[in-house]
Amino acid sequence: MFPLVQEMAATGAPIRVPVTVACRVLGFSKQAYYHWLKQPVSAREREERHLIGVLRRLHDNDQEGGYRVLADDIRDLGYEVSERRVWRLCRVAGIRSAIVSRKTRYRPAGEPVGDDLISRDFTAEYLDEKWLVDITEHWTNEGKLYMCAFKDVCSRRIVGYAIDSRMKASLAVRALENALLARGFPRDVIVHSDRGGQFRSKSFQHALRVNGLRGSMGRVGACGDNAAMESFFSLLQKNVLDRKTWATRAELRLAIVLWIEGKYHRKRRQRGLGRLTPIEFETIMRTSVDLAA
Repeated sequence: MFPLVQEMAATGAPIRVPVTVACRVLGFSKQAYYHWLKQPVSAREREERHLIGVLRRLHDNDQEGGYRVLADDIRDLGYEVSERRVWRLCRVAGIRSAIVSRKTRYRPAGEPVGDDLISRDFTAEYLDEKWLVDITEHWTNEGKLYMCAFKDVCSRRIVGYAIDSRMKASLAVRALENALLARGFPRDVIVHSDRGGQFRSKSFQHALRVNGLRGSMGRVGACGDNAAMESFFSLLQKNVLDRKTWATRAELRLAIVLWIEGKYHRKRRQRGLGRLTPIEFETIMRTSVDLAA
């Protein structure tokens, strides 16, 4: 109504109506009109601009998610917003899921945000010199479960991982934080990944920079560029994921953790490590370093 009053009271209007008269007829005070005139953006408009900003940040972390996913995420942050309103705001702001069609299963990989610093050289002289990272998924009767894991090239140990029901950038960031915490926050580690959206996300790249890590990315369609990480997931697939039908995500999560911590790290001897387990190999490596110091 305020723009209407402004239009009717403007000089040159076909029928000029004084502000006082227009406000009285339309049922609000002259003071309210002049207050709007100083700040013409309404409280609702300000609120919706803020909500759109929040939705954009959430979308950057999970570009595959549609408006229903964003509605769940924004409510998790404490906002009381209906799914219908999120749909409208997304439509206004042009926020769309990266999956725009179900006719094709695969989408082109995004542009790299870092050079390939590995070049398929899956060897390392020292611990925490090179880390490989990737994400795998598996179905349960409740839906998919996703796991992001970091592997040390030197010892082949899984130095950090995170498991969730959603494949978002925050999953990769949380796995990175767990790896850094477990390894004492080493600097200058090369972190090699594919060109997945989670690894190209602003939040993941920011986490790398803040912690002094060097991001590295393989080529499009070249699975060999991260073959050492794929070999671990292949073992996980054979030893855990494909062994049975998993009823719940919690059941599968527990099985994954027990296999990694109980068998892969402590019982599975690897020829590439001189028939040692990753834990045994790291113990010898650290003892050698301490003696040399």
